[in-house]
Amino acid sequence: MRITGGALRSRILRAPKGSGTRPTTDRVREALFSMLASDSRIEGARVLDIYAGTGALGFEALSRGAVHATFVESSRSALTALRANVVDLGLTDRTSVLAVDVETATARIGRGGPFDIVFADPPWALIDGARGGPQSARPVHRGDAPSSLRDVVARGALAPHGLLILEHSARSLPPDLAGLEIRERRRFGDTAIAIYAPSGTHSPPSPV
Repeated sequence: MRITGGALRSRILRAPKGSGTRPTTDRVREALFSMLASDSRIEGARVLDIYAGTGALGFEALSRGAVHATFVESSRSALTALRANVVDLGLTDRTSVLAVDVETATARIGRGGPFDIVFADPPWALIDGARGGPQSARPVHRGDAPSSLRDVVARGALAPHGLLILEHSARSLPPDLAGLEIRERRRFGDTAIAIYAPSGTHSPPSPV
């Protein structure tokens, strides 16, 4: 896994062994950040990367001109890789790491905001399971992602003209998030991206 663009392009990112994390692929990150760059969203942004895993989304943003990234992750193995990546990339002065699950961190996240971009790449079971789908019997963390995202937004983490970007399974629909509307949706094989913005601040969402 590598950074796909910007000042740190081609730098390798560490990842924990095993299948406990599912980092966003290089292809998806490259496509996503091309969209954000075309909308002049990255340069000078403050970003929040929740369910951060190895931190790939936040590091990609920093490489492309974001000024600061806050990472939220609770898995011990993912945190080891994430912190090593911070040091390897020389980004200790432009990052904060909250070693706690998202549900516990919402109050701290709100105090640290607002953020121009919020990246959320939760285990897909936390999205499908919240609807009572077939994966609901196999929880990965406490809580469910839609509820946590609503709480993060309600506590003021997202700037008035910010974006929340959710990665989810292409086999499921993105959840409704109070106060937000879907601006755009894209599919990349098994992976889908939903881009949310505060209601009334952007044009209607693009078709899938």
